[in-house]
Amino acid sequence: MPQDIVREQMEYDVVIVGAGPAGLSAAIRLKQLDSALSVVVLEKGSEVGAHILSGAVLDPVGLSKLIPDWQKRGAPLNTPVTSDNFYILGPAGQIRIPNAPMPPLMNNHGNYIVSMANVCRWMAGQAEELGVEIFPGMSCSELVYGENGEVRGVVAGEFGKNPDGTPGPNYEPGMALLGKYVFLSEGVRGSLAKEVIAKYDLSQGHEPQKYGLGMKEIWQIDPAKHKLGTVTHTMGWPLGSNAGGGSFIYHLENNQVYVGFVVHLNYKNPHLYPYMEFQRFKHHPMVAELLKGGKRVAYGARAISEGGWQSIPKMVAPGVALLGCSAGLVNVPRIKGNHNAMLSGIDAAEAAYQAISAGRQGDELTAYEQSVRSGPIASDLKKVRNVKPLWSKFGLLASLTLGGADMWANTFGMTILGTLKHGKNDAESTGLAKDYAPIDYPKPDGVLSFDRLTNVAFSATNHDENQPAHLKLRDASVPISVNLPLYDEPAQRYCPAGVYEVIAEAGKEPRFQINFQNCVHCKTCDIKDPSQNITWTTPMGGDGPNYPNM
Repeated sequence: MPQDIVREQMEYDVVIVGAGPAGLSAAIRLKQLDSALSVVVLEKGSEVGAHILSGAVLDPVGLSKLIPDWQKRGAPLNTPVTSDNFYILGPAGQIRIPNAPMPPLMNNHGNYIVSMANVCRWMAGQAEELGVEIFPGMSCSELVYGENGEVRGVVAGEFGKNPDGTPGPNYEPGMALLGKYVFLSEGVRGSLAKEVIAKYDLSQGHEPQKYGLGMKEIWQIDPAKHKLGTVTHTMGWPLGSNAGGGSFIYHLENNQVYVGFVVHLNYKNPHLYPYMEFQRFKHHPMVAELLKGGKRVAYGARAISEGGWQSIPKMVAPGVALLGCSAGLVNVPRIKGNHNAMLSGIDAAEAAYQAISAGRQGDELTAYEQSVRSGPIASDLKKVRNVKPLWSKFGLLASLTLGGADMWANTFGMTILGTLKHGKNDAESTGLAKDYAPIDYPKPDGVLSFDRLTNVAFSATNHDENQPAHLKLRDASVPISVNLPLYDEPAQRYCPAGVYEVIAEAGKEPRFQINFQNCVHCKTCDIKDPSQNITWTTPMGGDGPNYPNM
């Protein structure tokens, strides 16, 4: 980038990156504490909610702490959970796991089936009423550092680069938005959070973060089969011993159901095709019967942080704090992180308010870190800290039995296992192609199951083709020279949007093609590539999926 580019600067008390539940909670709480504080929220989606994808069964504990009268204010929590079901699937049948022996924390009664995209849209309205400035379509492409190495702000709203990265004829340099503190609430594997974690070595002394790939469709089903408020989770088929993971089916209003499938990204077999596992799952008799006569109306995917308590990095560095999924606050067995995201936003806001009131800026918000590691978030995550490592090392049965026993013990403040380690990160877990058999997946039938490109069209994803590809290769030769011979180039399969292809033409060497226009911003490639050769960066503001009510 030419050195003579001058950016306009704007000063705020707090700059927040990401209009998800964590960022919006922080913004609202800051204004509740002091209406004179200047707070800005920058969102890369075309509107608030456009890039929000979550299950979601929401535990309202965070929202109730933030806005106690949320019901009176019209929060879109319209579907309380009425029925809670757990199944282990086989190829042709299922076994229901009774609710009684499950730890109390697994009970979903008192929670709500929601569209987190719509919850965030409502929260944005609450924030704006308090005077928070929210700018959608504003990707934050880089951090601004101060003279002492602290995070001073972000660059947002850079537009008009040519495909080679040089400024085009309509280039706009964007703005530098500077704050006394910067909150990164970008969601899972955010590019700025990744930079901060590396620069300040925030993962030192903590286990590597673990991830899952969550894929989700919204279905309109036969009203006769719809059971409002019903929550169903499954494990087992079709994944079997190939990978950890499971599914969710949530019945929300308007005769719709959320159908989702999660694959843990520490799988070893590079031939595994997570998207096709999801499509195959819908052909299970129990699921197929539910969806028969219905139609899919939306699709999306995103990564999920699964490392839990032992993988949370240090959450603060000079001038900056990591919130929500940027820090990895998901409770894996509950499949819930939105409540902890909201609580983290509240804690960060209160720490920043105290610091600013004391005349501080640009230092570490240690009070925020202390609140997370000793408060409700810690209590929630410590109880389940061994479920994921047990599942990863010993499989589903050990996770259900030993993990369940450990959760029960933790309910009473005890533990039978201590704190287990995760070991390898998900990229390192990938095995060599020669050591694993290829998997034969049925062809999608176009009724229950669909090919990737057809489904991507139901995510309303769009990227301007005349911008630089936001998916960067550290070494352009690696996909063909390393990943293809060693791992059968798994990017062809682990991407749920068909971004990566190996093109083999007669008489020519194979080549690696990146269809970045298809990207749904799930970040799986940044996580799972066995050579760690792919870096996900933010595209131009407003680009990407446009989820309606995910």
